[in-house]
Amino acid sequence: MAYYYLVSQLPNISSAEGKTALPLNENSFKELASRYISEAEKVVLNGLSLVPPKELASTGSAFLDTWYEKERYLRFALAQIRAQKMKKDSIPLPPGCTADIISVARTAVGMDSPLSAEQYLYDYRLRLLDEIRPLDAFSIDSVYAYGLKLLLVERMRKFEVENGKTSYHKIYDTILDSDNGVNND
Repeated sequence: MAYYYLVSQLPNISSAEGKTALPLNENSFKELASRYISEAEKVVLNGLSLVPPKELASTGSAFLDTWYEKERYLRFALAQIRAQKMKKDSIPLPPGCTADIISVARTAVGMDSPLSAEQYLYDYRLRLLDEIRPLDAFSIDSVYAYGLKLLLVERMRKFEVENGKTSYHKIYDTILDSDNGVNND
């Protein structure tokens, strides 16, 4: 209950709000939270990221450690499956990578539309946050979970269909052109 006043001030953020403005952005969230948390917690909060460290290191939060571990495994699985699809060498998956994570990665990589794959991964990540979120709604881990959800929602709102298609085809063509140059040598 130590974080009751902070958590009670956080507005509900919904992934289904479309393109309407969020009631709070990342900077205002961190500014609000910094009034109620310790200096050590501020360091962790300011380090919140959707990109986990390549090497697992303790954040001091069991919740965040679990989130980063699962996100790291997902990214390794995505990289390996994409590499296999392109007939490239890949690094082996870490031992803790579970069948459900591999299944999510396979499904995402198998989708025709990169935007559909991103939406699928976004939905998976939101479900994961709900599954691992702390039971105590007024804990520092709940504050971290809110921050991660906010980052996810903000990231997903940045996707634009037409710009995404153009960028995807440009990158894909560059990859194919570089592969053709390598194979011809």
